Amino acid sequence: MFMSVSGQELCDKAIDLALQKGATYVEARFESLQNNQFVLKNGVPELGAFDRTKGLGIRVLVDGAMGFGSFNTLNRNSMNEAITQAIKLAKASSRVRKHPITFSEEKAYEKKYAAKVVQSPSDTDPEEKMKILFEIDKNISDLPIPFRIVILIDTISHRYYVNSDGARIEDDIPRILFYGLLTAVDQIKGAMEQAYFQKGATGGYEWIEKWDIVNFLKKEAEILTRVASESKKSPKGKIDFVAGPNIAGIIAHENCGHPSEADRILGREAAQAGESYLGLDKLGKKIGSDYVTIIDDPTISGSYGYYLYDAEGIPGKPRYLIKNGIFKEMLHNRESAGFLNTQSTGAARVSAFNREPIPRMANTFIAAGDYDFDEILEDIKLGIYIKNHSEWNIDDRRFQSKYVGREAYLIRDGELTNELIRRPVLETTTPDLFSSIDAASKKLEFDAATCGKGDPVQGTPVWHGGPKATRIRNILVR
Repeated sequence: MFMSVSGQELCDKAIDLALQKGATYVEARFESLQNNQFVLKNGVPELGAFDRTKGLGIRVLVDGAMGFGSFNTLNRNSMNEAITQAIKLAKASSRVRKHPITFSEEKAYEKKYAAKVVQSPSDTDPEEKMKILFEIDKNISDLPIPFRIVILIDTISHRYYVNSDGARIEDDIPRILFYGLLTAVDQIKGAMEQAYFQKGATGGYEWIEKWDIVNFLKKEAEILTRVASESKKSPKGKIDFVAGPNIAGIIAHENCGHPSEADRILGREAAQAGESYLGLDKLGKKIGSDYVTIIDDPTISGSYGYYLYDAEGIPGKPRYLIKNGIFKEMLHNRESAGFLNTQSTGAARVSAFNREPIPRMANTFIAAGDYDFDEILEDIKLGIYIKNHSEWNIDDRRFQSKYVGREAYLIRDGELTNELIRRPVLETTTPDLFSSIDAASKKLEFDAATCGKGDPVQGTPVWHGGPKATRIRNILVR
């Protein structure tokens, strides 16, 4: 029987041991995670989930190659085996690598921080959490929605990170996520419309009140029933679109965030998640109109993608991926930054202790503009306001994309009507899309999501969003 040791102590010891075994760089990351999931399906409780995981990941550089090992039995023997495995993998890789891996030179920080929380998930009784779901479901049960699922997920993560450069980061981050899936049916027409809704934040159950979640889903359910019964065919031809924050956010995430990830641009992600239409030759070049500024910022307090230091100990900051139409900045970890002889942008993220840090988004959004909502509409003779989506598709290079509206309204003679349009399609290339944006309104709104990437896949919490109105001119509707 091996004696259990604390994750922090093992991290500290792993640095010295791996250096003794020949590593030129070492990092160790301990993570513990509490995850609780509560599910209600058509008013009936489903089997939930209560996960408790903890473990340690170790990454090394040896002879210009990288190796990684992890373990969840916290003792020195497991640590030694993981380090031995990581160094063995690195040495094997070094024999076939054409170019040695180098990490960017970065300042080493020692910081400890915790996200703000008022009503911690651990201080909230499971019965209270289920009461929230029952109240949500009861509030929509009288609507023609024969299929409905509502889910609450809360997590508390603790991380301790140290590397051989002298970095030492410790953080505690609680998160909460609400997910709803609704199917509305028009009994006369037989028409059906399905939608999912997500609200997520860093913090605790104080967000349930902030979101006004019971009334929020009631309103969305009522609109969904209208979409199923009242929506009419979309106009055809080239027209103007006005994107709501949900559509703007997905565009920011899919058409800008992913193709700005440096590992995609360098080809490392090609076999897993795709490539990028943005090459190194595009950096500093115009790729959209002057009205397009897209930012990725992990430091937004309360955001679902919040962090102050990334998984390599680098400070998070607002990253201006596109600024006034110019491709300004990539999402880097230390590996991609080292390859391109630049600095990390603090974008390294992991989903668990047994995953490697890779460049990821956090909270990605189209920046707000100077226009009022009515000013965005006033010179549109015929157009469509797409508030949110029913589906979307994009190719592996993030070049060809399609967004299909769910709640969408006709714009006529500069006025937003109450006429619902059924599934209008915004289909274009990313360069044409960004070149066609000519205005954005003032106030930002966000949606939560879990972004998937990597092999094995890593799902990380993110926000995406944008202004209430982003105007996109002259898009072909078939």
